[in-house]
Amino acid sequence: MQRTRRLASALFLLTGVRLSAQVPAPLQPQAAPQTEASTPTPAQRQIQPLSWGEVRALFDKNNPTLQADQSNVDESKAEEITAYLRPNPQLTIATDGTQFVPYHGTYVPFLGTQYQASFNYLHERDHKRELRLLSQQQGTAIAASSHIDLERNMIFALRSAFVGILQAKATVDMATLDLAYWDKVLDMSRTRFQAGDIAQIDLDQLELQRVQYESEIETAEINLRTSKIELLQLLNDHTPPSQFDVTGLFDYTDQLQPLDDFHQIAVDNRPDLKAAAQSVDQAKTNHKLAVSNGSTDPTLSAWWTYNPSFNNPDDKWTLGLSVSIPLRIFDRNQGEKLRTKIDIDRNQQLLTATQAQVFGDVDSAYAQVDGNLVLLRPYKAKYLDQAKRVRDSIEFSYEHGGASLLDFLNAEANYRQVQLAYVTLVGTYLTDAAELNEAVGKDVIQ
Repeated sequence: MQRTRRLASALFLLTGVRLSAQVPAPLQPQAAPQTEASTPTPAQRQIQPLSWGEVRALFDKNNPTLQADQSNVDESKAEEITAYLRPNPQLTIATDGTQFVPYHGTYVPFLGTQYQASFNYLHERDHKRELRLLSQQQGTAIAASSHIDLERNMIFALRSAFVGILQAKATVDMATLDLAYWDKVLDMSRTRFQAGDIAQIDLDQLELQRVQYESEIETAEINLRTSKIELLQLLNDHTPPSQFDVTGLFDYTDQLQPLDDFHQIAVDNRPDLKAAAQSVDQAKTNHKLAVSNGSTDPTLSAWWTYNPSFNNPDDKWTLGLSVSIPLRIFDRNQGEKLRTKIDIDRNQQLLTATQAQVFGDVDSAYAQVDGNLVLLRPYKAKYLDQAKRVRDSIEFSYEHGGASLLDFLNAEANYRQVQLAYVTLVGTYLTDAAELNEAVGKDVIQ
């Protein structure tokens, strides 16, 4: 009779407690049915989980750091107008020759008064305006590339926070299922204790083990809340964390392109590399502008005079013209020419350094992703199922007196460690995949 009761207990435990070897998908809250006259409760009005695309769109729209940096691009674009402006002409109106005091008893103050209007204009030569505009346009392109590079770095932080939420949710779900499993083990153990099948000390050890499950759930929920706060901060969103959630696939992609493909993608897409190349082009333009600024710009002048003091008494209206040409004997803008020439070499060296940095980033991120895949493959193909099979086998042996309580507790602990290690590896893989996307400047791994 005792053996029959043990066998029945074991069969009930094996059929009633089934825990999948795969990491469970995050549980979605189910809204309670509503009637037309019912009013939704605050819990029912919670925000729907956001996908990665929706999170990215909100980030681009609301992040204040990104918006502030966009203003730098707009300011640089506005400066293109200033760079292409012509010099302002000068208009001078003057009068002279008005008698101030009587002379030998004669006082005719306005008889010899002259009225003069002059117009001056500086004519810029050697395409100075065009070169200033080109240099500023290249500066705007650099600002735009730098803005994209800032967004690239911030997207990595955004993606890391997003993955952190998915990992925390998977951990909470895993710990919740583990606790549910252990509660069923406790129910069965209490039944066995009442039947005299196990000792009080064994039941006490099993019940004390439940504290660890509760602690794991609490820790996972704290991590989940912290990850939500980090993501909400990047979104500039003041939604309470309890009313915010995201959804996405918490898994890995087993396929990885060759390293050379990622190198080429980075060369084509990295905004900091593009900005470095654009800086070289701007430096060359600035050198041309410095040479142009060393050329001579004449000033053209014209003036009209009424009642001039000339020998011709009938000459009341006169017109004058002049051309003023600076003699650039000492200052030919030599210093700026040399400085801009040196700046070309400096930017070329920076471009070479940036290229090396890009390839280094890609190589490092690629190695991390590939290393994670090496670890993940055996977990999915072997270790998860094996850990569950070992735990269930030792549990069955423990129920039939073939294994000790310590063996059963060790098997359960090993099973949870394998589960947690797998969840951690998937989270690490997704974070490293986001870093590889950042390294190449494009989302190549979703």
